[in-house]
Amino acid sequence: MIRILLTTTSYQDTPGAHHDLLESLGAEIVRERGPLPESRMLALAGEFDAFLCGDDEITNAVIEKSLPRLKIIAKYGIGVDKIDVAYATEKAIPVSFCPGVNHTTVAEHVFTLLLSLKKNLVAQVNSTASGGWQRMTGHEIMGKKLGIIGLGRIGKEVAVRARAFGMDVLAYDIYWDEAFASKHELAQADSMEQVLEACDVVSLHTFLTEQTRGMINAQSIATMKDGAALINCGRGELVVSADVADALNSGKLGGYGADVLDEEPPPVDHPLPRAKNALITPHVGSRTYESVQRQALMATENLARLARGEKPLAQVNDVPPPDPLG
Repeated sequence: MIRILLTTTSYQDTPGAHHDLLESLGAEIVRERGPLPESRMLALAGEFDAFLCGDDEITNAVIEKSLPRLKIIAKYGIGVDKIDVAYATEKAIPVSFCPGVNHTTVAEHVFTLLLSLKKNLVAQVNSTASGGWQRMTGHEIMGKKLGIIGLGRIGKEVAVRARAFGMDVLAYDIYWDEAFASKHELAQADSMEQVLEACDVVSLHTFLTEQTRGMINAQSIATMKDGAALINCGRGELVVSADVADALNSGKLGGYGADVLDEEPPPVDHPLPRAKNALITPHVGSRTYESVQRQALMATENLARLARGEKPLAQVNDVPPPDPLG
């Protein structure tokens, strides 16, 4: 019997057909509550044929200890920056993933954060809940300029919704989709710096790489409009947390709405959750019943296909499927 390590909490907590599909594999399922740090992954490594994982740290050391038994890494979600894909490829381990399953719900979450910031929603709701009647003056987003850094699936969904709200959109992406931009009347920026300088709101939707890590820092924030808002539903490591907190507390940034942090869950002394005008949600941007079921079903289908020695629906690396398991 093959053994599968399942670590994604939203997968486990949400009902749906993915549970039936997983059980149909006839495998032994070991469940953990991730995302797991490298230390816990190392403690578990070596006894599994497949990982069905979220944002767990699957490092070089974890993969090495998992050999020779580990044959499949099935990612629940899109981002694979926590996985040493290069080493998995070297060891002929296919890494599947789930593109196109959560763009709608993440884009909706962007506007949940943005509108909450602009309308002072949380402070006023908390006031009435505690018996007060604090009335604050907010801002419209109609007519404001939204900057999007990373015009992939999620960035595009954000752009569509921004246009519906009457916002002007300036976007930057290395791979520019001219047909989409023309259809939705998006302006193309020549650089990330142009977006930061020109926009009232900036939303981050780029992958985490060594080039993008910490790209929002004290230096880049200094080029932004005074009082601009920053939205981050990408990766917490795209920003330097201390620099964003300093900019919020000084008033340089008018607000920071984020669903991700560089440490999750954050330590009690993390600078962002209690910074002025910061709204931080606990990495739930893609956690809707609809999105979770889509992601979980695709991740499980990817795993099932690979276990049968077939190509998955989507794969990160160019590695052939293993011989059928079981």
